[in-house]
Amino acid sequence: MDTLKYKRVLIKISGEALAGDKKFGLNFDVIGPVCDVIKKCSDMGAEIGIVVGGGNFWRGVKDGGGKMERTRADYMGMLATTINSLALADALEQRGVDVRVQTAIEMREIAEPYIRNRATRHLEKGRVVIFGCGTGNPYCSTDTAAVLRAAEINADIILLAKNIDGVYDSDPAQNPEAHKYDSLSHMDVLNQRLGVMDTTATSMSMDNNIPILVFALRDPENILRAVKGEDIGTIVH
Repeated sequence: MDTLKYKRVLIKISGEALAGDKKFGLNFDVIGPVCDVIKKCSDMGAEIGIVVGGGNFWRGVKDGGGKMERTRADYMGMLATTINSLALADALEQRGVDVRVQTAIEMREIAEPYIRNRATRHLEKGRVVIFGCGTGNPYCSTDTAAVLRAAEINADIILLAKNIDGVYDSDPAQNPEAHKYDSLSHMDVLNQRLGVMDTTATSMSMDNNIPILVFALRDPENILRAVKGEDIGTIVH
């Protein structure tokens, strides 16, 4: 019988990954299989929190392009994460998964406000909890939000689902000789500026002893493999 290595996990999914080959917006040919696997994990007893990025719609600093006030551009990015959170919630509910969306900025008509004790209670009851709006603060990435929520809910690990299958010493799209790491320390990531997460998120993860597993979302079954502790991607610990 399949067993879980990690009981409570925080999955960070990039917005770009949800767009798939479309590069913009929502690709339900990607979202559907991802939600199928999340359901499998939940049915096995995993307690799952999800933080989703918003880059498939808007990236605050990048898309603001210096032509918008940074704080306003970041808030627009938070709204983009909410769109993605609602889309994921709907897809999960269609598959019979009990799910709650909580947002760091109150939007009571469409989501619960983020309350830590309520979130952990949902997880204990087997509900998937999706955290929208990042931390609710400008100048903070959704990477930082993922680590913050992971620490608050006492997650065993952060599963960092990206468009790339691990951490490399250089960009494998530009350098065919790029070396993929199987294991790294948080300090390695910071010292070598490997860009797994931003430095704030990496430091917070290190300070709170939360491991990060980086893997490709292109095969959604990797989420299940990660929860079961199989040898995939790159582990940062």
